[in-house]
Amino acid sequence: MKKVALIYWGTGGNVERAAKKVAGTFSPEEIDLVDLKSFDINKISDYNLIILGAATVGAELWLDVKDDNEWSRFFLAVKGIDWKGKFVAFFGLGDQVLYPDHFVDALGIFKEEMEQTDVTIIGEWPIEGYRFTDSDGYNGDMFFGLALDEDSQAELTIERAEKWTTDLKKQIGL
Repeated sequence: MKKVALIYWGTGGNVERAAKKVAGTFSPEEIDLVDLKSFDINKISDYNLIILGAATVGAELWLDVKDDNEWSRFFLAVKGIDWKGKFVAFFGLGDQVLYPDHFVDALGIFKEEMEQTDVTIIGEWPIEGYRFTDSDGYNGDMFFGLALDEDSQAELTIERAEKWTTDLKKQIGL
């Protein structure tokens, strides 16, 4: 059984490319990489760590984005799951040059939604090295998860992912 599931949405763009980079820091025996729409929510109990990844969507609530938003369905479904003993971590994509007022806001949405379960949230990441004016994805000196900017700092993604996942592995004993 693999210990880590990396679940991401949307497909075919920066989020999927970043998800593959993050997943590549684990051995193939440790992780399942799956897009949100293909993920079987009933399999969550099979994993010790669930990593969620998305881009900032530009709306305050996932429900405001579209009626068919996959994350809305996911968050409703996971509220009925027993998360005791499970860990969750997040990565979010944003563009700190074009959207400095909403950089990686998705991290804040992930945190808010997952705090409604009994899961243990891990994986904070320092804000040092980023230039943005506001974000719902941080508090103090730390983002709620790994912040990635595939538009302005793509060359840093792999290095950041390696450091972040090394810390995640230590926290879950992998």
